[in-house]
Amino acid sequence: MIDVNQQINAVRRRVGTREFKAGEARVVTVSQVYESTVEDVWDACTNPERIPRWFLPVSGELRLGGRYQLEGQAGGVVERCDPPVGFAATWEFGGDVSWIEVRITAEGEERARFELDHIAHVDDQRWTEYGPGAVGIGWDSALIALTIHLSTGASVDPKEGMAWMGTEEGKRFVTLSGEAWYEAAVADGDEPGAARAAADRTIAAYTGAGADAGADTGTEGATEKGE
Repeated sequence: MIDVNQQINAVRRRVGTREFKAGEARVVTVSQVYESTVEDVWDACTNPERIPRWFLPVSGELRLGGRYQLEGQAGGVVERCDPPVGFAATWEFGGDVSWIEVRITAEGEERARFELDHIAHVDDQRWTEYGPGAVGIGWDSALIALTIHLSTGASVDPKEGMAWMGTEEGKRFVTLSGEAWYEAAVADGDEPGAARAAADRTIAAYTGAGADAGADTGTEGATEKGE
């Protein structure tokens, strides 16, 4: 499906906190540079006819104040829209509300960086149990599909993506992603032993050796985002 090592190394991952709405929130950030224009990346992320070609079918109104719904996944409200450089929306799933913020910036001629923050008020118990990988691995898997779509123009069937995540190569991708999120957590100041245990639980959940981490943490389901 994709060169696993190359894709893992192409993504920047960051973990942090910030004051947001009701108080201090956890922030998980992914970003990747594409051989594409800012306008093309923006279109891939906001055009309702194009989003299903790499993510999921979407319904609703993709405009400021509009409500959207991803098929079988999160829905929410568009809270900010700044074409073609960014948008923000609520991410409502499983009874919980978190937020996403997307930024698209030029990185030289015909190159653009996609960056996404997933912001959530996560209690310490949930964070200790699964850490940033609970959502981070899901976004990593989504970036696989975006990479394929932007580099080839091809559509990615979500069912094929989910099937690939269950292969040995897919599980290797999940493991490497989980390790990268472990490193990001430690870099942010998490105690290494606790971060290691959380990463191991999350990797096991995504690879089928345990309960679904995304469902447990009230965020996107682990395999549901495997594009």
